[in-house]
Amino acid sequence: MQKVELLAPAGNLYKLKIALKYGADAVYIGGEAFSLRVAADNFTPEEMKEGIEFAHAMGKKVYVTANIIPHNRDLKEMERYFKEIYELGADAVLISDLGAFNICRKAAPDLEIHISTQANNTNYMTVQSWHEMGAKRVVLAREMTLSEVREIRDNISRECELEIFMHGAMCVSYSGRCLLSNYMTARDSNYGACSHPCRWQYALMEEKRPGEYMPVFENERGTFIMNSKDLCMIEHVPELIASGVSSLKIEGRVKSEYYVATIVAAYRKAIDKYYENPTGYVFNPEWLKEVKKVSHRDYYTGFFFGIPDTGAQIYGTSSYIRECDIVGIVLDYDEKTKLAKVSQRNRFFKGDEIEIMQPGEDLFTQKVEVLKDENMNDIEVANHAAMILYIKTDKPVVKDAMLRMQKD
Repeated sequence: MQKVELLAPAGNLYKLKIALKYGADAVYIGGEAFSLRVAADNFTPEEMKEGIEFAHAMGKKVYVTANIIPHNRDLKEMERYFKEIYELGADAVLISDLGAFNICRKAAPDLEIHISTQANNTNYMTVQSWHEMGAKRVVLAREMTLSEVREIRDNISRECELEIFMHGAMCVSYSGRCLLSNYMTARDSNYGACSHPCRWQYALMEEKRPGEYMPVFENERGTFIMNSKDLCMIEHVPELIASGVSSLKIEGRVKSEYYVATIVAAYRKAIDKYYENPTGYVFNPEWLKEVKKVSHRDYYTGFFFGIPDTGAQIYGTSSYIRECDIVGIVLDYDEKTKLAKVSQRNRFFKGDEIEIMQPGEDLFTQKVEVLKDENMNDIEVANHAAMILYIKTDKPVVKDAMLRMQKD
């Protein structure tokens, strides 16, 4: 049984390293051009090279997104860009447009091509056609049931890989092809600049009653009529694997390193546990608790088990749920003194109880009994952004371990 790939987002070089350390098999990143996430930091060629070398040293992969819907003005630069990312060693490029596909095939014929979800891949004829033209993998649209995914798998070449999203934000538009942001804010979602107007609160105004705003209700619960819940399939890993896909993808290149580490670690545990004993697999509720410890909207299962009903929307608010705050990231650890050198992220106090999460290890709870500043002076509170401090831990910790604390 070939193990399914765990694919994670990486908005910058540090997030790339975090995703891979916490268990991702591969990451997808954006360069400075043609990427659908301009809000992410994205990668310079030098950063891309370093990230690819870091991944390959771990036996892992890096995929580069070039999945905008291009206009005429974009085409000439694409040829140079595809050659560049191939020479940098990228394992594949994600493309959504047939013209860009043909440019890539000519400019970098040995560069593996994955067809982006932006191409609205919803049936086996489309998937097989992309494969016959030379695509190695097709990322399916999010508006699909698991039975449809299995049907596609059964009707295409075995050599064609399939990829599906299993966690993250959902778009109100079909496979992200939305014009609302462009119309309302002149920020084109198909160029990666979506302003997310679907998350805004709306009211109705009648033509002859200017200034009189009437609330818009889809039902009695509120007025955020296009605000979808977040996708979460942590409870359904066996069903995802049984669908026959090659890669399970997490959304979120603009999310924090803490988000990436937490979500990747939880799915890593679930996937590995399944492969240890597929017939005896038992879901651990702690994994669901983990994915709820990042900033998120209410979770649901998207389209996988049928067309979503009104329960898939959040009508009363567009705010995120935040149950925990990251308070620090470990920079170094001294085994003799048991002092961890920490870069602070949010305020915490001596005497607080924190959780420590680190790559490949079980979570543990630590009471902050020793707290020192950068000069080894005892302090009572870590309250300066990004300050360097030291805490004593009962167990050894590693670089890039993360400290978090339950919100009041």
